[in-house]
Amino acid sequence: MTPLPLSAQSETATNVDASESAVASNDGVEMADVMRQNGKIYVVVGVILLIFSGLLIYIIRIDRKVSVLEKELS
Repeated sequence: MTPLPLSAQSETATNVDASESAVASNDGVEMADVMRQNGKIYVVVGVILLIFSGLLIYIIRIDRKVSVLEKELS
């Protein structure tokens, strides 16, 4: 592979910098935008809330059972 002339190297560097800045200027996440447009983001949020609420209920139940066992031991 032959090295590029100095002028070609600076143009290539400029093109790379321009493409990096274009990527950096894209503030939104493309997948999230598509899901929002299709209305599927609500399904994702609902599933996440369902999982977290299930975990919270499970932790509360376990805490109550442990509290009962602690009272029995003392």
